[in-house]
Amino acid sequence: MGIAAMAGVEDKVLSLHGQSALLDTSKGYLLLAPTEEEISELAQQQQASDQLAALAMAAKDEHAVTLDGVQIEIAGNIAKVKEAEKLVAMGGEAVGLLRSEFLYQDQASAPSEDEQEQAYRQVLTTLGERPLVVRTLDVGGDKPLSYLPLPKEDNPFLGERGIRVGLDKPAVLRQQIRALLKAANAGRLRIMFPMVASLFELKLAKQVLREEAEKLAIDISSIEIGIMIEVPSAAVMADVLAEHVDFFSIGTNDLTQYTLAIDRGHPKLAAIADGLHPAVLRLIDMTTKAAHAKGKWVGVCGGLAGEKDAVPILVGLGIDELSVSVPSIPQVKYQVRQLSQQACKQVAAKAMACADAKDVRHLMRDENTLLALKG
Repeated sequence: MGIAAMAGVEDKVLSLHGQSALLDTSKGYLLLAPTEEEISELAQQQQASDQLAALAMAAKDEHAVTLDGVQIEIAGNIAKVKEAEKLVAMGGEAVGLLRSEFLYQDQASAPSEDEQEQAYRQVLTTLGERPLVVRTLDVGGDKPLSYLPLPKEDNPFLGERGIRVGLDKPAVLRQQIRALLKAANAGRLRIMFPMVASLFELKLAKQVLREEAEKLAIDISSIEIGIMIEVPSAAVMADVLAEHVDFFSIGTNDLTQYTLAIDRGHPKLAAIADGLHPAVLRLIDMTTKAAHAKGKWVGVCGGLAGEKDAVPILVGLGIDELSVSVPSIPQVKYQVRQLSQQACKQVAAKAMACADAKDVRHLMRDENTLLALKG
């Protein structure tokens, strides 16, 4: 919604009533009792940001092509049918992630197959020729469903999540697959399985897809099948997994928390659960190289895709698609157009050689780096 927000902080910030403060989300801090000079400095930053946003909005329908001629698809993450209309209006070239759990949440019972089909069909129709990536139901962990009880777990993020729930409760997965297949003729559908950690899980999920397609007598040769890369084992085994999919989409939020062993919602540790950590960047690099070696494309649909510091690095790592929050689409497209991919490759190599995320952040805000990115 374009409203500045801060997450992963201690509860005591909620008790700071009546105090003047500056919230700078570009740097991630809340400054109490700011001076006039600090207020003035931030006001200037806001003015510059507004001017940049206006420039980006004016060019929102132009493709995101780097200075050296590499086109990056800029897509959007959506969670509701109506958001597809806003994505088109903001210049989005695809939906890189439709969080299908929106159909299941905030209601007393599961949506019917017909309800699901109509929702997917409506989004596909709205998008026209633009591709739609639908992530199959991703619940468990921090996303429970009242009518789909899961066993109490000591470590829910390490338990039944994503595709594990679908395979354990195949009736739910099969119903969703049928709804997707029935709606597929309305546009360019791509189906993506979440939290895949092994080839075994991927093969089982694809078997369900094939079986339901055969029952419906639907040809799925034109439907791209992909998986989320958000478990480190999937990134490490990307060369094996790539042979069985059409694309990867990297979920940097979960990939970061699993790689660094930090709960991304932890009030004390969330600040260091940074997706720009070199360990995470190396896994992204490994994934991208493995996919490209097999002729498959790679997107990023996690929070990193829309971060100003991260975009040049992701471009340098060879990412083919960036899927961001819908309001961010024009500015990410604008930023990509200011970059040289060859220069970004050199910066990405430096970032992967850093000691930690803090060093990467310093690298990306260094004036020499900013100048180098334009080649």
